[in-house]
Amino acid sequence: MLTHRIIPCLDVKAGRVVKGVNFVNLRDAGDPVEIARQYDEAGADELVFLDITASHEDRSIIFDVVRQVAEQCFMPFTVGGGIRTIDDVTRLVQAGAEKVSINTAAVVTPEIVTQTARRFGRCATVVNIDPKRVPRAEHEARRQETGDRGQGTGGTPGGRPRATPDDLEHHDADYVFEVHTHGGRTPTGLEAVAWAKHVVELGAGEIVLTSMDADGTKDGYDVQMTRAVSAAVDVPVVASGGCGSPAHMRDVIVDAGADAALAASIFHYGEYSIEATKQYLAEQGVPVRAKR
Repeated sequence: MLTHRIIPCLDVKAGRVVKGVNFVNLRDAGDPVEIARQYDEAGADELVFLDITASHEDRSIIFDVVRQVAEQCFMPFTVGGGIRTIDDVTRLVQAGAEKVSINTAAVVTPEIVTQTARRFGRCATVVNIDPKRVPRAEHEARRQETGDRGQGTGGTPGGRPRATPDDLEHHDADYVFEVHTHGGRTPTGLEAVAWAKHVVELGAGEIVLTSMDADGTKDGYDVQMTRAVSAAVDVPVVASGGCGSPAHMRDVIVDAGADAALAASIFHYGEYSIEATKQYLAEQGVPVRAKR
């Protein structure tokens, strides 16, 4: 039976775990190495580690912290932030990452997705997509500015995928799910569903989908957006952004088709434990993994 993963996320800035709302107003949540150890002991299925300012600050990820976290964890460990080249990917894998999550670089240099999949396999190749609802007219103007070169094809990095009517059918009438990069600071003109399909063509084996609108609000995941992306791709989709309770995880898994649910605040600040979350989901009929 397919089980659904429960994944804590460590957003790291200046070597500390932080959490904010809508990607801003960050507050300290602790030491990443110690928090990772605690989640491993608590029975988390995986851990995601994101150096959230590395791309914006145009610097490399903090490899020493990644290495220390990897030494404390026996669960699968995904790392992202500040990746620009396949050499960065290689260094992360050598530091202990089982998977590498590519966000900004996937937009700037899409060939890195294909290079990563060829060198380390699709299972190790994750693309993190950060969409935000923007007015449809604003999105269309930006798409024209960024240069729509047509729908890309499998393995071809040059084309910017254009959303089809099918991609847009799950959107609100006046809004589009627009992909953002550089820690949510830069709108790209790319639509989330079309972009998700394109990165899978390039070699991505998993997508972490983070709603910028829901991030940190604790009002629940963006079920509409997650459902649209999950239905469009044949790889696992990890729902991220907005979790305020285990019930929200149930909703995004059952109602939106997410393969896994990622959360930060509810775990970091002790509102819910991994064990209690899994117990609730099991009681709701959602298959989850037993503690190792």
